[in-house]
Amino acid sequence: MFKCLLIDKDDNGYRTFCTEVNEDTLCQGNVLVKVLHSTLNYKDALAITGKAPVIRSFPMIPGIDFSGVVEHSESDEFNVGDKVILNGYGVGEKYKGGLSQKAKVNSDWLIPLPEAFTSLQAMSIGTAGYTAMLCILALEKNGITPQSGKILVTGATGGVGSFAVKLLSLMGYTVVASTGSAAQHDYLRDLGASEIIDRAELSEPGKPLMKEQWAGAIDSVGSTTLANVCASINYGGAVAACGLAQGMDLPASVAPFILRGVSLLGIDSVMRPKEDRIEAWNKLAEVLPVAEMNSIVKVIGLEDAIEVASNLLNGEITGRVVVDVNK
Repeated sequence: MFKCLLIDKDDNGYRTFCTEVNEDTLCQGNVLVKVLHSTLNYKDALAITGKAPVIRSFPMIPGIDFSGVVEHSESDEFNVGDKVILNGYGVGEKYKGGLSQKAKVNSDWLIPLPEAFTSLQAMSIGTAGYTAMLCILALEKNGITPQSGKILVTGATGGVGSFAVKLLSLMGYTVVASTGSAAQHDYLRDLGASEIIDRAELSEPGKPLMKEQWAGAIDSVGSTTLANVCASINYGGAVAACGLAQGMDLPASVAPFILRGVSLLGIDSVMRPKEDRIEAWNKLAEVLPVAEMNSIVKVIGLEDAIEVASNLLNGEITGRVVVDVNK
């Protein structure tokens, strides 16, 4: 028996609770992992609270990522004792997830933990940092360099946004952070933002083409904000879009794309090919000093995740929440 968070929905309603289950509860993967740490992402918080239909089947163990040690393997790729990471692949939505002391998954979903990181440090980065790095690599592959000009990050105090600001700064970029929270300006400057703008400048409907301001952007907001960002990118620039906090719609015109040659790059972290995952994590290990993690991480126990999920959705959490599933 082992502990996990379990979400169920039946005639008694939607509920999340901490309980003990056995291995028969897990999915039929070929690698059993002893989970050491998971995280609390926005999607996890939606699942735990039931605020959005994230869960595809019930009962479900939430948690879209985890790090741990291989306990049993039927795969030639991983051996008992190997340290591994998982991000996405429908875990915590369609398949039993990481907010549990054990997880059984397909070996194709796992990658080795970079030697530079401990399990705790890896989950301090988690899907948020991994997604931010995917965005940066996409911009680089489209010719955006520190010499190209300023890079805008929307939703800058969120998980992906915070990492995007920090990583871009460490990699030599000049970062402009967009936020609706005046109280977080010092936090963003500490992360490396050179300039901060109010998100209201981008959140209302604008013109098909606006003043060119940024060489590139990382957007986790979507909707009108993304439309305005695209309309304000320099000629030949690029936008990496990875979120939809404002909405799934895109009320934009084709003008930025055909008149300024702007590229809109969709960033999916869930089903990303393994080689892209390894590239992103290896780049994180190269760029991100492990000491940088300490100031932005709050570590909680498994049972605490239910209450903290509500706090996260209410905008009361800054930085990263790591769940020590054995705490």
